[in-house]
Amino acid sequence: MNTRHRHHDSIPADPARRRFLAAGSLTVGFTLLPGATALAAQRSTEDAAPTAASATSTKLPGNLGSTPLLDAWIKIDEQGRITVCTGKAELGTGIRTAFIQIAAEELQVGPEDIHLVTADTGLTPNEGYTAGSHSTADSGTAILNAAAQVRQLLLQSAAGKLGVDVASLQAANGIINAPDGRKMDYGQAVSGLDLHRNAEPTSPLVDPARHRVIGQSMPRVDIPAKVTGGTSYVQDLRPLDMVHARAVRAPSYGARLVSVDSAAIEKMPGVIKVVRDGSYLAVVAHDEWQAIQAMRALAVAAKWEESAVLPAPDALYDTLLKMPAREIHVGERHGAAQPAVRTLQGRFTKPYLAHAAMGPSCAVAHMQQGKLTIWTHAQGVFPLRGGLAEMLGMKPEDIRCIHVPGAGCYGHNAADDAAADAALIARAVPGRPVRVQWMREQEHTWEPFGPAMVTDVKASLDASGHIVDWQYEIWSNSHNQRIDNAGRLIPATFLAQPFTPAPPKPIPMPEGGGDRNSVPLYNFPNFNIQHHFLPDMPVRVSAMRGLGAFMNVFTIESFMDELASAAGADPVEFRLRHLDDPRGRDVVQLASQRFGWDPQRKRQPGRGVGFSFAQYKNLMSYLAIAVELDVTPETGAVRILRVVAAVDCGQIVNPDGVRNQIEGGILQSASWTLYEQVRHDRTGIRSYDWSTYPIMRFSDVPLKVEVHLIDRPGAPFLGAGEASQGPASAALGNAIADATGQRLRNLPLAAGQRLREYAQA
Repeated sequence: MNTRHRHHDSIPADPARRRFLAAGSLTVGFTLLPGATALAAQRSTEDAAPTAASATSTKLPGNLGSTPLLDAWIKIDEQGRITVCTGKAELGTGIRTAFIQIAAEELQVGPEDIHLVTADTGLTPNEGYTAGSHSTADSGTAILNAAAQVRQLLLQSAAGKLGVDVASLQAANGIINAPDGRKMDYGQAVSGLDLHRNAEPTSPLVDPARHRVIGQSMPRVDIPAKVTGGTSYVQDLRPLDMVHARAVRAPSYGARLVSVDSAAIEKMPGVIKVVRDGSYLAVVAHDEWQAIQAMRALAVAAKWEESAVLPAPDALYDTLLKMPAREIHVGERHGAAQPAVRTLQGRFTKPYLAHAAMGPSCAVAHMQQGKLTIWTHAQGVFPLRGGLAEMLGMKPEDIRCIHVPGAGCYGHNAADDAAADAALIARAVPGRPVRVQWMREQEHTWEPFGPAMVTDVKASLDASGHIVDWQYEIWSNSHNQRIDNAGRLIPATFLAQPFTPAPPKPIPMPEGGGDRNSVPLYNFPNFNIQHHFLPDMPVRVSAMRGLGAFMNVFTIESFMDELASAAGADPVEFRLRHLDDPRGRDVVQLASQRFGWDPQRKRQPGRGVGFSFAQYKNLMSYLAIAVELDVTPETGAVRILRVVAAVDCGQIVNPDGVRNQIEGGILQSASWTLYEQVRHDRTGIRSYDWSTYPIMRFSDVPLKVEVHLIDRPGAPFLGAGEASQGPASAALGNAIADATGQRLRNLPLAAGQRLREYAQA
């Protein structure tokens, strides 16, 4: 394995490739007709994660293990056209671009020659969900190795046809060249070649030293349409003869529709049909405004019986601590250590967080001759198909789910629910494509939230300032209520014959759910980690970017600063004192160096600096981050002056794409850390719009963000998409503590009067 470092600060894209992409030659289209042959390309995936770039065992690399046939991933026709398939979905992370680069590198063609199809139950491998920073690790690694093996098969085929030794042939730009000057293109070489064969465990990968495409900053192929008003999102789709629909959501969890007089609504202009099935209520109209007006009239006409009782808002965390728990012992270590001379203890809390997608969830469905096609921004088209089949009583093979990006979301928001709405309504009006668009207040109040959490930590120092004992506890609901069955779809729970959600299950470590990243990477001689998994959920919750890692890293890295202070140590030196992992040390040292971290810096009231570090899941990307900020005493307002991060995500495919993800993660984490919390009362969710659920505004964005990359060519891909969520939160918390002299342990840090009171003190 080549472990040499290559720091990328600015890598220009090839000018010719940039001109090509700007001209739109990689623009892809799709048909909206279910019977059409190919949805000419959807999008790709999420972020990156670990698998060996060169497999040497009998285990197939990446997701080749679950889908071993080469032609499930790579297709080449006799005209030389190359189609690459992935079951992962483009969520705005730029993985579609990265997959094109990976395939182009191993097939020795230009990126413009790759046609990528993503996340389509009719065309692509079943790769489950696009989640957990696994896309490049699992799907990208599969494409890397499948493309390398297909290239070798093409060379072998050409060698037989040309009557030469395969070792004498060279492939470049889709042409196979023989030493005597004869040439053969891929279309000729593939003629008579059967790619419908299982992959091999080992692959003839291109030497990283010869990479021309991998490791270069290629402009993202999904951006041009987004910035020019093109068809980019599922919200943009407008198939021929499409009608519009709106669902009427219940006023609270568990409400039952007692009665509704729909006669007047059915006579409203443009209304095609009112759909009712038990407590499920929706309306279909010719245009969108007519559907909205009819939905509002239906909501007024509907009479509901409510039964939901939520925890008192000011007793939320006490409620979590008292709920029945399934005890999970995450891990422990018992080693020799010096006697403890000082012990610190702290409790940290995190509220419910909303995905709060900029574009409310949407789907388009078309029921035709007993076959259903759905265009959706769900992150798992195959699991969604299973849930819809159960809900509708259909065979899965009669349903096709096609991913089209949605306007903003990382995690499990209401995309699957909107698809269920569209499916139910399309069944009621067969033959017409039905577009369902959720309203803003529906998105905010009915989506699955990121769970509220409580963490307790107690740690002891010895006389030399080393941590000798670490005790950690977590109280958290499930972080994964994705579509295991029809009952996980909100519309299915309101039908006359309702479906019951599958019971919540914890996610085993090291991936973890609420306990993700709960085991510190530091060399503590003694530790004990306990997860109090809470099966009962006061509000609807599910996966949100980073899962429990956001809160656990916030707690661990905040407490590391508290312990450093108690030990009289510099926070960076204190971390290095407890960190043996060489790659972890590399990012800590690079971030502190590029930030200009000064261990002798004197504290300035109102101005603070903070540092943080983690390896995502302790098995993916390493990230260290330093922050400088101001806190205004009169208002408690936080102004982030600069952020410097260093990341090691293994072999880098697209440096600019990695920076996109780290920068975006820092901003999103800052918004969660400083401002965001879902508010509720005893009957329902009260964060229904942007005024009741404030997020970071442009005026709050850091004045400067730097991301420094450590590239390791030939090393496994590591996921970058969620690496910054936890470290960014803790660095902010540590900087605020430095600025105010007070430690805040309850998120969000800048909510209400709390920070102003501390700043003034």
